[in-house]
Formats: sequence, C-alpha cells, structure tokens
Amino acid sequence: MSADLFTPLELRGTELPNRVMVSPMCQYSCEGLDGLPTDWHHTHLVSRAVGGAGLVMSEATAVEPRGRITPYDLGIWSDEHADALRDITSSIRDRGSVPGIQLAHAGRKASTMRPWEGRDPITGDDGWETIAPSADPYPHEAGEVPTRAMSADDIEAVIDAFRAAAERALDAGFEVAEIHSAHGYLLHEFLSPVTNHRTDAYGGDFEGRTRLLREITSTVREVWPDDRPLFVRISATDWLPDRESWTVEDSIRLADDLAALGVDLIDVSGGGIHPDQQIPSTGPGYQERYARRIKHESESDIAVGAVGGITTPEQADALIKNGRADLAILGREHLRDPYFTLHAAQQLDCLDEVDVPVQYQRAF
Repeated sequence: MSADLFTPLELRGTELPNRVMVSPMCQYSCEGLDGLPTDWHHTHLVSRAVGGAGLVMSEATAVEPRGRITPYDLGIWSDEHADALRDITSSIRDRGSVPGIQLAHAGRKASTMRPWEGRDPITGDDGWETIAPSADPYPHEAGEVPTRAMSADDIEAVIDAFRAAAERALDAGFEVAEIHSAHGYLLHEFLSPVTNHRTDAYGGDFEGRTRLLREITSTVREVWPDDRPLFVRISATDWLPDRESWTVEDSIRLADDLAALGVDLIDVSGGGIHPDQQIPSTGPGYQERYARRIKHESESDIAVGAVGGITTPEQADALIKNGRADLAILGREHLRDPYFTLHAAQQLDCLDEVDVPVQYQRAF
C-alpha cells in the first residue's frame, strides 16, 4: 500500500523523505545558561530522526541573548553555538532526516522562568529588560518584566541578529531555516495591532506592521542558499474576536507577501498574543482549518504546514491526501512517541516506504 504522508516533499533543492515534521518544542535545558546545547538536546532531536520524521526542527533558538524566553533557552548568537550544534545536525542527517532550525526572538515574553517553575518573570539581576514594538509588558500573574519600545537602532540590531544567526545556522549544517513569527513573540508582536501601537514606519496599517518581518525575511533569504528552503511560522489568528487583532485574512495576505520574498512554506499555528484567550479548542486538528484557508485562498503557490492536535497516522495522512496541507507538523505527539513516523508506516501498511534502522527492524 501507499500513503500520501510518505511521499517526498521537494522544496527548492532539498527533499524531505516524508511529510512528517517534528514541531519546534522548547526544552529549557541549557543548564549552563549560555544557550549551548547539551546531551539532552542531542538525544531529543536525534531520537526523532531515528523515529523516521522527515524534518526535525529545533526548538526556538534565540538570535541574541535578550531574545530568550528563559535563561535556559537554546541560542545561536555566536560561533561557539554553531560549533556546538554541528554534531546534532550531522547525526540527524545520518539517520536519514533533514535538520531544521527555528530562529527566534521572544520580545516582551522574554526574561521568565521555565514552565515547570511557574513562568514567573525574573526580577533582579538575573532578569533583563525586554524589547517590543510598544512599551507594553506581557501580562503576567506575578509582577511584570520592564519592557522598552524598540528604537530604530534596536530594530536594526534585531535584523542584523537574524541575519548573523542564519549564517551561523548554515555553518552548523541546518538545511531548513524557519523564522518564528508566532505565539506572541517579537515578530508576532509587530504584526498584531493588539501589541503594536507604533506611529512610525513599523506600525499603523498592515504594511507598517508587517515591515519588520518582511525585512528580516529578505535579509535571511539573502544569506540562506537558493537551494535551501525558508519557512515562516505564524499565528494565523490572535483568537481575539472582540477587539481589533490579527486575522486569518491578514495571514492569507501575508503569505503572498512572504512568497514573493522567497519563503517556501508557512508553518500555520495560532494564538499566543494574550494569555486571556489562547486557544478556543484543543480538539483533533483544531488549527488545520487555518492552514487549509491559507493554502487555498493564497494567490501564490506557497506550501503550508498544519500543526495542532494531530495525533494519529490516519489524521496526518488525510491532511496531505485531501490537499489541506503539504506538511503534517506534530509536537506533543512526538513527545509521547519519538517513533511516530515508523509506527505510522506500520499502521498504514507502508513500511516499505520508510527506512527502518536495521537495529530496530526486528520490532517492525
């Protein structure tokens, strides 16, 4: 038998062996507080490659120290970080998967403790001032982190940081780069009128609010090779219908703009701009309708990835088979089952379409 989930996906000069992507999932495990990967990161990422996923995407990787969500986040703001990541990308490739990296800046959601420590803002000398389009701190239950509206120099520094991070990611051996513009972090903060109250060229109307993302996309595409794909993750909607906010219609328009700048795939997520209304539903495939709309209503032929509540092989395969998305992106299911893709091939009766490691073949 065959399943559409196991058809290769060619984007520029890179071929993903199947349509399963490991979603970026923060591990908050840089114990040296220096942004350098540990044995945990190697095991976490490479085990998903052993499990057969076509694309293994790193967690949100900060382009500068103040862009970390927590002090324990992965970073790529120095050559030392690139050197330390190289063994991970090599191991992912050796297992037959494609290594990807998500380049990120937390903006006003930075300087917090880890989730299992309460996500409280860090106060005192251990914390840091956060930057955002406007001087509005992210709402916290306990205290708040001081937030400064970005100056022209800050904006230029962030653009330069994304460019340098992309160059280091290339040097580290990543084959896919993804710009994180979702979940209420810095670039999403610029997109949404909920958090962007600027009156200069980076605020106001749609063109102004999308300007920083477009400029970062252009500068990353300049240094990212023509034969390697570039993704952008977006929150398709703020899920704030009772106020002026970012909408699916905005996302469709943005997808066309990004396609013209050399983006190959939109990784479609949602929410995160405000904690009062994060996710209206957590049922099966609760966000795939947004990916479907962008895919079918965009005037470009940009590929889309669907994420959110994808938990079964049949569900992932149907996304591809029915043309709702080009890539099935799984996060929590990969935490529950690092070998999801191999199990999916077994369940869909198409093991001949995946490379089961010889060490594991007796189990399949």
